[in-house]
Amino acid sequence: MTDTTTGQRSFWLRHLHRWHWISSALCLIGMLLFAFTGITLNHAAQIEARPAITEREAVLPPTLLASLTVPDDTAAPLPAALRDYLAQEIGIDPGRRPAEWSDSEIYLPLPRPGGDAWLSIDLSSGELLYEHTDRGWIAWLNDLHKGRNTGTAWAWFIDVFAVACLVFCITGLFLLHLHGRQRPATWPLVGFGLVAPLLLIILFIHS
Repeated sequence: MTDTTTGQRSFWLRHLHRWHWISSALCLIGMLLFAFTGITLNHAAQIEARPAITEREAVLPPTLLASLTVPDDTAAPLPAALRDYLAQEIGIDPGRRPAEWSDSEIYLPLPRPGGDAWLSIDLSSGELLYEHTDRGWIAWLNDLHKGRNTGTAWAWFIDVFAVACLVFCITGLFLLHLHGRQRPATWPLVGFGLVAPLLLIILFIHS
């Protein structure tokens, strides 16, 4: 092996190892989370969940009720005064989520990881009904895995995490290539990792 070849190999090994350990450090906790929730999702039917449902009822003050008019956009957020009332009296912050407005009712869905919630207001009587369902921490983790009702920040985290995982896997593949000559079992194991899921798909998964 020439000095040039040795130098190139040393260069690539140094940089691949650097990116491999950086990406592995970034992915470590996320991979543990997604691996664990992969198991819980796969056995969701066997994991018992007892949803806890909380209901709150109230009647809007007459002045606040009188100020509510159906907007031209029937998918508009709640007015600021109503949001302040909900934060103070019910303990919820609906933010600027779009509500469903009609001549008789305001309905606001409030989905969240690990559960669900909704709010309805009768525009004639001012009666308010809020219901919150909590399905437990396993359901919460499962929804984080799926990115269900988790918001923009978590969606960005999943994208960044996925890129870091790609860097981790691709640099690992190149390291396998560089070390493969000294480890004869390398490529048979990689081949098994490819063939095993393909066989499962072909033999046991039917459309």
